[in-house]
Amino acid sequence: MLITRLITAVILAGGITTTVLFFPTWVVSWVIALFWLGGAWEWTGLVRLQGASRVFYMVGMAALMFLMAFGGIAQGWTYPITVISVGWWMLSCMVLFRLPRQIPLALVGAAGPLVLIPSWFLLSHFHQGFIEGPQLIMSLLLIVWAADVGAYLIGSFCGKVKLAPRVSPGKTWEGFIGGIAFAGLVSFGISIMLNVPKSLFVAIGVATAMSSVLGDLTISFLKRNVNIKDSGRLLPGHGGILDRIDSLTAATPIFSLGIYVSGLHL
Repeated sequence: MLITRLITAVILAGGITTTVLFFPTWVVSWVIALFWLGGAWEWTGLVRLQGASRVFYMVGMAALMFLMAFGGIAQGWTYPITVISVGWWMLSCMVLFRLPRQIPLALVGAAGPLVLIPSWFLLSHFHQGFIEGPQLIMSLLLIVWAADVGAYLIGSFCGKVKLAPRVSPGKTWEGFIGGIAFAGLVSFGISIMLNVPKSLFVAIGVATAMSSVLGDLTISFLKRNVNIKDSGRLLPGHGGILDRIDSLTAATPIFSLGIYVSGLHL
């Protein structure tokens, strides 16, 4: 299982890196959109939609993404979309770390666009809206990957104290701290390569890594809400697409807010 998971991760990371760094924005945007629509399809499983209602939900998500990309809806709305999304994730954090209980499926369905659409839009915007856009996306990805790898390694060897036992029993505080520390080190290295203030970018990286855990825990909670282990079976060793992009859905808005508030010119 570990070998399968590693092979899948390497293939995905290589393909995404190549796309982000060497392809034009419209290609990057569509590739991300395909992943996020795959996540939206799996989201319908969290709402227990079937048949025509499942297709209707997907069509609605795709239409919203199309209008934002080509209909001018999001023109000039990048910062408000970032703030709205950050507000949503703050609310999610408050709900998550209170005593979790059953969430109405209608509410889960309504939350889907708030989780998926902003992160897709912001990633697309990064690529074309900044001079160092491709490097900015890769920085975000490396921070999130570092947090994930660091948490897995430290948690596997040293993890004892459960982080959120009712939501994700496998996660520990030791793993959480290890992941944040590793993400901080990666952020420091990125700040040197991008020639930006080190302490400022490390702070953004740490906040981004912490929010990535929130995205992971939120999807874990929603899976438990309907008693399923994985969101899908498309990715060998990893489960579904939503299981892979959950961290990015929360990390992207926080990273975006950090870039805007800090005034970094990239």
